[in-house]
Amino acid sequence: MVSTTATPARVDVAVIGGSFAGMSAALQLARACRSVTIIDQGRPRNRTAERAHGCLGWDGCAPDALLATARRQLDAYEGVHWLSDEAIAAEAMTGGGFRVRCDSGAQVAARRLILAHGVVDQLPDLPGLAQRWGKTVLHCPYCHGYEICGGPLGLLVGPDEDAVAHAKALSQWGTITVFHRNDRDARALDALAEQLKDVGAQLQRSALVGVTGEACAELADGRSVALRALFLHPTTTLSAPMAQQLGCETEAAGCISTDSAKQTTVEGVFACGDAARFAGNIALAIGEGALAGVAAHRSLLGLLD
Repeated sequence: MVSTTATPARVDVAVIGGSFAGMSAALQLARACRSVTIIDQGRPRNRTAERAHGCLGWDGCAPDALLATARRQLDAYEGVHWLSDEAIAAEAMTGGGFRVRCDSGAQVAARRLILAHGVVDQLPDLPGLAQRWGKTVLHCPYCHGYEICGGPLGLLVGPDEDAVAHAKALSQWGTITVFHRNDRDARALDALAEQLKDVGAQLQRSALVGVTGEACAELADGRSVALRALFLHPTTTLSAPMAQQLGCETEAAGCISTDSAKQTTVEGVFACGDAARFAGNIALAIGEGALAGVAAHRSLLGLLD
Protein backbone atom coordinates (compact mmCIF):
# COMPACT_ATOMS: atom_id res chain seq x y z
CA MET A 1 0.00 0.00 0.00
CA VAL A 2 1.31 3.43 -0.85
CA SER A 3 0.38 7.02 -0.31
CA THR A 4 -1.50 8.69 -3.12
CA THR A 5 -0.33 12.13 -2.00
CA ALA A 6 2.82 13.35 -0.29
CA THR A 7 2.29 13.04 3.46
CA PRO A 8 3.90 15.67 5.72
CA ALA A 9 5.92 14.59 8.75
CA ARG A 10 3.36 16.09 11.13
CA VAL A 11 -0.23 17.21 10.61
CA ASP A 12 -2.89 18.83 12.73
CA VAL A 13 -5.21 15.81 12.64
CA ALA A 14 -4.87 12.19 11.55
CA VAL A 15 -8.13 10.49 10.60
CA ILE A 16 -8.07 6.70 10.71
CA GLY A 17 -10.71 5.53 8.25
CA GLY A 18 -11.69 7.14 4.96
CA SER A 19 -15.32 6.14 4.59
CA PHE A 20 -18.35 8.35 5.25
CA ALA A 21 -17.56 9.39 8.83
CA GLY A 22 -13.85 9.86 8.27
CA MET A 23 -14.18 11.97 5.13
CA SER A 24 -16.95 14.05 6.71
CA ALA A 25 -14.64 14.83 9.65
CA ALA A 26 -11.75 15.63 7.31
CA LEU A 27 -13.92 18.00 5.27
CA GLN A 28 -14.69 20.18 8.29
CA LEU A 29 -10.99 20.36 9.17
CA ALA A 30 -9.94 21.08 5.59
CA ARG A 31 -12.40 23.95 5.43
CA ALA A 32 -10.90 25.26 8.67
CA CYS A 33 -7.55 25.43 6.85
CA ARG A 34 -6.04 22.60 8.91
CA SER A 35 -3.74 19.86 7.66
CA VAL A 36 -5.28 16.39 7.69
CA THR A 37 -4.00 12.94 6.81
CA ILE A 38 -6.60 10.26 6.14
CA ILE A 39 -5.38 6.69 6.58
CA ASP A 40 -7.65 4.20 4.86
CA GLN A 41 -7.31 0.56 3.84
CA GLY A 42 -10.13 0.70 1.30
CA ARG A 43 -12.60 -1.78 2.82
CA PRO A 44 -15.81 0.14 3.68
CA ARG A 45 -18.39 -1.77 5.69
CA ASN A 46 -21.11 -1.55 3.02
CA ARG A 47 -18.87 -2.58 0.11
CA THR A 48 -21.14 -5.52 -0.77
CA ALA A 49 -24.29 -3.38 -1.03
CA GLU A 50 -25.35 -2.31 -4.51
CA ARG A 51 -27.34 0.70 -3.33
CA ALA A 52 -27.34 2.98 -0.30
CA HIS A 53 -30.67 4.16 1.05
CA GLY A 54 -31.93 6.51 3.73
CA CYS A 55 -29.36 9.26 3.15
CA LEU A 56 -31.12 12.45 2.10
CA GLY A 57 -29.91 13.69 -1.27
CA TRP A 58 -28.21 10.40 -2.20
CA ASP A 59 -30.99 7.86 -1.69
CA GLY A 60 -30.44 4.96 -4.06
CA CYS A 61 -26.86 5.83 -4.97
CA ALA A 62 -24.18 3.17 -5.25
CA PRO A 63 -22.03 3.43 -2.09
CA ASP A 64 -18.74 3.26 -4.00
CA ALA A 65 -19.86 6.08 -6.30
CA LEU A 66 -20.80 8.23 -3.33
CA LEU A 67 -17.43 7.59 -1.69
CA ALA A 68 -15.61 8.38 -4.93
CA THR A 69 -17.43 11.70 -5.21
CA ALA A 70 -16.54 12.58 -1.63
CA ARG A 71 -12.91 11.65 -2.25
CA ARG A 72 -12.70 13.92 -5.31
CA GLN A 73 -14.14 16.79 -3.33
CA LEU A 74 -11.68 16.28 -0.49
CA ASP A 75 -8.70 16.02 -2.82
CA ALA A 76 -9.43 19.56 -3.99
CA TYR A 77 -8.33 20.89 -0.59
CA GLU A 78 -4.64 21.65 -0.27
CA GLY A 79 -4.36 20.53 3.34
CA VAL A 80 -5.76 17.02 2.80
CA HIS A 81 -3.40 14.07 2.39
CA TRP A 82 -4.50 10.48 1.70
CA LEU A 83 -2.56 7.42 2.81
CA SER A 84 -3.83 4.15 1.31
CA ASP A 85 -2.64 1.92 4.11
CA GLU A 86 -3.82 0.06 7.20
CA ALA A 87 -3.31 1.76 10.55
CA ILE A 88 -2.17 -0.91 13.01
CA ALA A 89 -0.94 1.00 16.08
CA ALA A 90 -1.22 4.38 17.77
CA GLU A 91 0.47 5.92 20.78
CA ALA A 92 0.61 9.22 22.61
CA MET A 93 3.88 11.08 22.07
CA THR A 94 5.96 12.72 24.75
CA GLY A 95 5.21 16.41 24.65
CA GLY A 96 1.76 15.96 23.13
CA GLY A 97 0.13 14.56 20.05
CA PHE A 98 -0.07 11.07 18.67
CA ARG A 99 1.88 8.79 16.38
CA VAL A 100 0.13 6.30 14.11
CA ARG A 101 2.03 3.37 12.62
CA CYS A 102 0.83 1.70 9.43
CA ASP A 103 1.18 -1.79 8.02
CA SER A 104 3.58 -0.54 5.33
CA GLY A 105 5.90 0.92 7.95
CA ALA A 106 4.77 4.50 7.30
CA GLN A 107 4.18 6.69 10.34
CA VAL A 108 1.99 9.74 10.81
CA ALA A 109 2.37 12.23 13.67
CA ALA A 110 -0.61 14.41 14.50
CA ARG A 111 -1.74 16.81 17.20
CA ARG A 112 -5.21 15.24 17.28
CA LEU A 113 -6.56 11.84 16.28
CA ILE A 114 -9.99 10.84 14.93
CA LEU A 115 -10.94 7.16 14.99
CA ALA A 116 -13.36 6.55 12.12
CA HIS A 117 -12.14 3.09 11.14
CA GLY A 118 -15.52 1.43 11.50
CA VAL A 119 -16.30 -2.13 12.46
CA VAL A 120 -16.19 -5.69 11.20
CA ASP A 121 -19.34 -7.80 10.90
CA GLN A 122 -18.93 -11.46 11.79
CA LEU A 123 -21.76 -13.53 10.31
CA PRO A 124 -22.99 -16.85 11.68
CA ASP A 125 -21.12 -19.78 10.14
CA LEU A 126 -23.86 -20.93 7.78
CA PRO A 127 -23.56 -21.72 4.05
CA GLY A 128 -24.86 -18.98 1.80
CA LEU A 129 -24.86 -16.05 4.22
CA ALA A 130 -21.58 -14.38 3.25
CA GLN A 131 -22.31 -14.47 -0.50
CA ARG A 132 -25.65 -12.73 0.01
CA TRP A 133 -24.57 -10.25 2.71
CA GLY A 134 -25.73 -6.75 1.82
CA LYS A 135 -27.99 -8.07 -0.95
CA THR A 136 -30.66 -10.44 0.43
CA VAL A 137 -29.05 -11.21 3.80
CA LEU A 138 -29.40 -7.94 5.66
CA HIS A 139 -29.15 -6.29 9.06
CA CYS A 140 -30.93 -2.92 8.74
CA PRO A 141 -34.54 -2.61 7.50
CA TYR A 142 -34.22 1.19 7.41
CA CYS A 143 -31.45 0.79 4.84
CA HIS A 144 -32.98 -2.01 2.77
CA GLY A 145 -36.55 -2.67 3.90
CA TYR A 146 -38.52 -0.45 1.52
CA GLU A 147 -37.36 -2.36 -1.56
CA ILE A 148 -38.64 -5.68 -0.16
CA CYS A 149 -41.67 -4.37 1.68
CA GLY A 150 -44.70 -6.63 1.73
CA GLY A 151 -42.97 -9.92 1.13
CA PRO A 152 -42.11 -12.88 3.36
CA LEU A 153 -39.10 -11.97 5.50
CA GLY A 154 -36.95 -14.13 7.70
CA LEU A 155 -35.27 -13.21 10.97
CA LEU A 156 -32.39 -15.31 12.28
CA VAL A 157 -31.99 -14.87 16.04
CA GLY A 158 -29.35 -16.00 18.49
CA PRO A 159 -29.99 -17.59 21.89
CA ASP A 160 -29.53 -14.32 23.79
CA GLU A 161 -31.41 -12.00 21.44
CA ASP A 162 -34.83 -10.52 22.15
CA ALA A 163 -36.49 -12.29 19.24
CA VAL A 164 -39.95 -10.87 19.95
CA ALA A 165 -38.78 -7.23 19.95
CA HIS A 166 -36.76 -7.76 16.77
CA ALA A 167 -39.68 -9.47 15.04
CA LYS A 168 -42.09 -6.71 16.06
CA ALA A 169 -39.76 -4.02 14.70
CA LEU A 170 -39.27 -5.88 11.43
CA SER A 171 -42.99 -6.62 10.98
CA GLN A 172 -43.51 -3.13 9.53
CA TRP A 173 -41.89 -4.40 6.32
CA GLY A 174 -43.49 -7.82 5.82
CA THR A 175 -44.66 -11.14 7.23
CA ILE A 176 -42.01 -12.41 9.64
CA THR A 177 -40.77 -15.96 10.14
CA VAL A 178 -38.21 -16.43 12.89
CA PHE A 179 -35.39 -18.95 12.48
CA HIS A 180 -32.82 -20.33 14.91
CA ARG A 181 -29.62 -22.39 14.68
CA ASN A 182 -30.59 -25.20 17.05
CA ASP A 183 -29.27 -23.10 19.94
CA ARG A 184 -32.50 -23.12 22.03
CA ASP A 185 -33.98 -26.13 23.77
CA ALA A 186 -37.54 -27.39 23.15
CA ARG A 187 -39.00 -25.54 26.14
CA ALA A 188 -37.47 -22.25 25.03
CA LEU A 189 -38.80 -22.76 21.50
CA ASP A 190 -42.28 -23.46 22.84
CA ALA A 191 -42.24 -20.25 24.84
CA LEU A 192 -40.88 -18.24 21.91
CA ALA A 193 -43.54 -19.57 19.54
CA GLU A 194 -46.28 -18.41 21.91
CA GLN A 195 -44.71 -14.98 22.37
CA LEU A 196 -44.32 -14.44 18.64
CA LYS A 197 -48.06 -14.92 18.11
CA ASP A 198 -48.61 -11.60 19.90
CA VAL A 199 -46.66 -9.74 17.21
CA GLY A 200 -48.02 -11.69 14.23
CA ALA A 201 -44.82 -13.65 13.59
CA GLN A 202 -44.26 -17.38 13.41
CA LEU A 203 -41.39 -19.63 14.43
CA GLN A 204 -39.80 -22.37 12.34
CA ARG A 205 -39.04 -25.19 14.80
CA SER A 206 -36.50 -26.84 12.51
CA ALA A 207 -33.08 -25.19 12.59
CA LEU A 208 -31.75 -23.06 9.74
CA VAL A 209 -28.79 -24.77 8.07
CA GLY A 210 -28.15 -22.54 5.05
CA VAL A 211 -29.44 -20.11 2.45
CA THR A 212 -29.73 -20.82 -1.28
CA GLY A 213 -31.12 -19.08 -4.35
CA GLU A 214 -32.13 -15.48 -3.84
CA ALA A 215 -32.94 -15.94 -0.17
CA CYS A 216 -34.31 -19.43 0.38
CA ALA A 217 -34.00 -20.73 3.95
CA GLU A 218 -32.85 -24.35 4.07
CA LEU A 219 -33.98 -26.23 7.19
CA ALA A 220 -32.52 -29.19 9.04
CA ASP A 221 -35.60 -31.31 8.33
CA GLY A 222 -35.09 -30.92 4.57
CA ARG A 223 -37.74 -28.28 3.93
CA SER A 224 -37.12 -24.96 2.20
CA VAL A 225 -38.80 -21.63 2.95
CA ALA A 226 -38.78 -19.00 0.18
CA LEU A 227 -38.04 -15.49 1.45
CA ARG A 228 -37.48 -12.07 -0.05
CA ALA A 229 -34.72 -11.45 2.47
CA LEU A 230 -33.24 -12.81 5.66
CA PHE A 231 -32.38 -10.37 8.45
CA LEU A 232 -29.90 -11.03 11.23
CA HIS A 233 -27.74 -9.19 13.73
CA PRO A 234 -24.08 -10.00 13.12
CA THR A 235 -21.45 -9.96 15.84
CA THR A 236 -19.84 -6.55 15.44
CA THR A 237 -16.33 -5.66 16.60
CA LEU A 238 -14.04 -2.67 16.12
CA SER A 239 -11.97 -3.08 12.96
CA ALA A 240 -8.78 -1.64 14.44
CA PRO A 241 -7.02 -1.81 17.84
CA MET A 242 -6.16 1.88 18.34
CA ALA A 243 -8.84 2.67 20.93
CA GLN A 244 -7.62 -0.12 23.18
CA GLN A 245 -3.98 0.79 22.64
CA LEU A 246 -4.63 4.41 23.60
CA GLY A 247 -6.74 3.49 26.64
CA CYS A 248 -10.08 4.77 25.35
CA GLU A 249 -13.07 3.40 27.22
CA THR A 250 -15.67 1.38 25.33
CA GLU A 251 -19.37 0.75 25.86
CA ALA A 252 -20.85 -2.61 26.87
CA ALA A 253 -21.70 -3.24 23.21
CA GLY A 254 -18.05 -2.72 22.28
CA CYS A 255 -18.20 0.66 20.53
CA ILE A 256 -15.92 3.53 21.61
CA SER A 257 -17.31 5.79 24.35
CA THR A 258 -17.57 9.47 23.41
CA ASP A 259 -19.05 12.63 24.84
CA SER A 260 -21.41 14.98 22.98
CA ALA A 261 -18.43 16.43 21.08
CA LYS A 262 -17.35 12.94 19.98
CA GLN A 263 -14.23 13.11 22.15
CA THR A 264 -13.24 9.81 23.72
CA THR A 265 -12.10 9.39 27.31
CA VAL A 266 -8.57 10.17 26.10
CA GLU A 267 -8.07 13.90 25.55
CA GLY A 268 -7.31 14.73 21.95
CA VAL A 269 -8.73 11.49 20.58
CA PHE A 270 -12.15 11.60 18.89
CA ALA A 271 -14.30 8.80 17.48
CA CYS A 272 -17.21 8.82 15.04
CA GLY A 273 -19.24 6.66 12.72
CA ASP A 274 -19.87 2.98 13.30
CA ALA A 275 -16.87 2.66 15.63
CA ALA A 276 -18.57 5.04 18.06
CA ARG A 277 -22.19 3.98 17.58
CA PHE A 278 -22.54 0.55 15.86
CA ALA A 279 -25.45 2.06 13.92
CA GLY A 280 -24.54 1.23 10.33
CA ASN A 281 -26.27 4.28 8.87
CA ILE A 282 -24.62 6.58 6.31
CA ALA A 283 -26.54 9.70 7.35
CA LEU A 284 -25.58 9.23 11.00
CA ALA A 285 -21.96 8.53 10.05
CA ILE A 286 -21.73 11.73 8.00
CA GLY A 287 -23.31 13.78 10.79
CA GLU A 288 -21.11 12.31 13.50
CA GLY A 289 -18.04 12.84 11.32
CA ALA A 290 -18.90 16.51 10.96
CA LEU A 291 -19.29 16.81 14.74
CA ALA A 292 -15.93 15.13 15.33
CA GLY A 293 -14.18 17.32 12.77
CA VAL A 294 -15.52 20.54 14.23
CA ALA A 295 -14.73 19.39 17.79
CA ALA A 296 -11.17 18.44 16.85
CA HIS A 297 -10.68 21.89 15.35
CA ARG A 298 -12.03 23.61 18.45
CA SER A 299 -9.76 21.42 20.53
CA LEU A 300 -6.75 22.67 18.56
CA LEU A 301 -7.80 26.23 19.44
CA GLY A 302 -8.30 25.40 23.11
CA LEU A 303 -12.03 26.10 22.79
CA LEU A 304 -13.45 22.64 23.47
CA ASP A 305 -15.31 22.54 26.78
